[in-house]
Amino acid sequence: MDTKLTLKLDKGVIERAKDYAKHNQTSLSQLIENYLSSLTVNPEKKAKRKVSPLVERLTGIIPDEGVKDYRSEYYEYLSKKYS
Repeated sequence: MDTKLTLKLDKGVIERAKDYAKHNQTSLSQLIENYLSSLTVNPEKKAKRKVSPLVERLTGIIPDEGVKDYRSEYYEYLSKKYS
């Protein structure tokens, strides 16, 4: 069931949000509803979300935080390679 909600927001924010909604072919109401829904999603549902194939392919591309100095490691690699 839909219920009307009145919000008081900065005029500039509203205009940018309207432009964003128009650019993404949705209504401002739907945009806000989707946002609030994503904030308040049940943790069990959140855990069950599927990861898109693109995100799945990108998994592991970002280097591990444990590796601290990439330059020195690369320098050592090049030294060994060209020695």
